[in-house]
Amino acid sequence: MPISEHGLIGDLRSAALVGTNGTIDWYCCPRFDAPSVFASILDAEKGGSFELAPDVPTRTKQFYFPDTNVLITRFFADDGVGEIQDFMPITDDSREADRHRLIRRVVCVRGSLPFHARIAPRFDYGAQPHTVRTENGYTVFDSSPLTLSLTSSVPVESDGRDVWSLFKLHEGETAVFALDRVGGELLPQACPLAMAEDLFEATVRYWRRWLSKSRYRGRWREMVHRSALTLKLLTYVPTGAIVAAPTTSLPEQIGGERNWDYRYVWIRDAAFCVYALLRLGFTDEAKAFMQFLTENVCISCDGAEPLQIMYGIDGRRELPERELPEMEGYLGSAPVRVGNNAVGQLQLDIYGALIDSIYLYDKWGEPISSEQWDNVCGLVEWVCGNWDQPDEGIWETRGGRKNFLYSRLMCWVAIERAMRIARRRGLPADMVRWGAVRDAIYRQIMQRGWSPERMAFVQHQDDSVLDAAVLMMPLAKFISPTDPKWLSTLDALGDELVSDSLVYRYDPQASPDGLRGEEGTFSICSFWYVEALARAGRPDEARLAFEKMLTYANHLGLYAEEIGHTGEQNGNFPQAFTHLSLISAAFNLDKTLG
Repeated sequence: MPISEHGLIGDLRSAALVGTNGTIDWYCCPRFDAPSVFASILDAEKGGSFELAPDVPTRTKQFYFPDTNVLITRFFADDGVGEIQDFMPITDDSREADRHRLIRRVVCVRGSLPFHARIAPRFDYGAQPHTVRTENGYTVFDSSPLTLSLTSSVPVESDGRDVWSLFKLHEGETAVFALDRVGGELLPQACPLAMAEDLFEATVRYWRRWLSKSRYRGRWREMVHRSALTLKLLTYVPTGAIVAAPTTSLPEQIGGERNWDYRYVWIRDAAFCVYALLRLGFTDEAKAFMQFLTENVCISCDGAEPLQIMYGIDGRRELPERELPEMEGYLGSAPVRVGNNAVGQLQLDIYGALIDSIYLYDKWGEPISSEQWDNVCGLVEWVCGNWDQPDEGIWETRGGRKNFLYSRLMCWVAIERAMRIARRRGLPADMVRWGAVRDAIYRQIMQRGWSPERMAFVQHQDDSVLDAAVLMMPLAKFISPTDPKWLSTLDALGDELVSDSLVYRYDPQASPDGLRGEEGTFSICSFWYVEALARAGRPDEARLAFEKMLTYANHLGLYAEEIGHTGEQNGNFPQAFTHLSLISAAFNLDKTLG
């Protein structure tokens, strides 16, 4: 199925994609970065899936139960209407949370319908064999890394590998399937209809209670709240980590090689998420991420080594990348990758994103501790000594290090925000040294990042290639949004990188990135463009660009990383980067419009 024909459910530890055809074709258990149980989105034959749908031709519609992450897929047939309610209960009981219960409630709401279900897990990306046994009314899938238990309110059959069921429901009747992780103290557990009803209501209450904390009352509230709910789904509650996306290897270009594993914590992405959630009033998530940074030494810096750009959701530093040649990839887009070698890249911009989020948390959340301030000082000292060197840049290019303007910009942000914290809180800081380095970065950007030939700020120093990342210059308060040089840059970007409100990151032909093929427009850049237009005093253009961007969302308001030439969603899905930038653009555009 197309990437966009999916909804996401989860329990703040793992997540699953549910297609509009009723099939779960992506699910990792027991956590985001675990090997897959269902992965037919990456290989229809070998990946495994959980099919559930009427056994007759139908039209389908999919929506979220209002203000929740409970997903409803409705089927319209000649003889009746049915729906599947998919959700993962969220519990504070850590033992029960380890069950990662996935519940599928089937309801016939009108007439009568025959249904079929087929549960075909393929453990460890299809590499691990498994057996099926039935005991005490439970169906147990056994594999060496993981054991799952299926309970069903309708009879099931098995061939020793898969399980299936054929059943018919009449108006008002319900069937329930529940898939649990079991083993050790986690014993198989039944899920009768009454329990499924209770868990459904409890899950709805959880999401509505969480969303009620939002302070956002502006325009496009439904889209903003859907983005917030999506960002929350990408949070790994045990540590406070926020993953960039719940999937791996969904391609940026069909048939291309730009397929990456995004189930990790990018310091940049997570820091931007903190900003977006703080804007809406969700301080608990920001506090949890700050705790993740502190406990996992992401934020401590002894001045000898740079921070990693990403970490595992448990704080681990090793994320070795490997390919799975036995999997064909989404629509044949090999390779399928697990792990991410970009972990070893130098990306100087992460310091700015991180310290900016700490500054905002200190301002809108709660004052940072003395230990956290010591860590910030260590980071700033490292930036002061290392900002003037080439790196791989925000887009993780694999074509060699360059002097990217965006990296310099965010080093400036790192020092400038730390100085703001020190001044406001009266905290000790080497303001003379910091200020001198901050000013040196500013002057270098203005002198060597500006191209008189292009009348624009460019991708890297002493060059003429454009890059949408410079849209962050006014957003980061480096330059006035109405500065003539900036307005000229905005026009140049609009002429070269913008297509019907959609923004390309850069031109790979003009600036080779070490990878073959083309890519679509990058949605975070499109929302940055909206915000830049609004701040530049062009609110009508900004609003039109924003409204156009909303038409590229899928039927649930979800976005992947990129948008292809014909409007299709490409890349890992859903993408935190896109949703956090939607929140920021909506917030600032609404404020501009008054």
